[in-house]
Amino acid sequence: MPFFHLSAEEREQLLQLRAEKPARRPKAIQTDTGQRIADLVARTVGSWRFIVIQSALLVVWIALNVTGYVLQWDPYPFILLNLALSFQAAYTAPIIMMSQNRQSEIDRAHAEFDYRVNVKAELEIEALHAKLDALREQEILKMMGIIERLSEHLAVHQPQESPAPDPAPGWSVMRPED
Repeated sequence: MPFFHLSAEEREQLLQLRAEKPARRPKAIQTDTGQRIADLVARTVGSWRFIVIQSALLVVWIALNVTGYVLQWDPYPFILLNLALSFQAAYTAPIIMMSQNRQSEIDRAHAEFDYRVNVKAELEIEALHAKLDALREQEILKMMGIIERLSEHLAVHQPQESPAPDPAPGWSVMRPED
């Protein structure tokens, strides 16, 4: 199949992309157990449900310790509460970062996939335009040949000088006066 206006590099790339069929589906990225756990933690901590539950627990913790309804296991400066929240933040932040890094890898893979599909589409469209241009050129050449043959045919079969026909018999043609 000819590629009319494509460079050698573009032709090679198009043939490679056609063989790969990149428009089908991006490759699935393999995940291990740690990555799945990181995604689960990031999904959980990044949800409104988590925020509402944690806020409710904090309010209950503070209320119970301020009122002294139960033994005040964590009096006013709430040192134990601060320790628990610091512990949670210290472990949650790196886990969320792991999940974000993996999501970045997925996004890069999808961007690469989209790029390859777009390049293939661009090259295919360029090849189609070249084919259409070639077909149009052939059609124009054929029509020019037909017109030349008709002109030759008319020149042979048409009398040389024929009087101009009267535009409308019975009517006079008005001419501007000099």
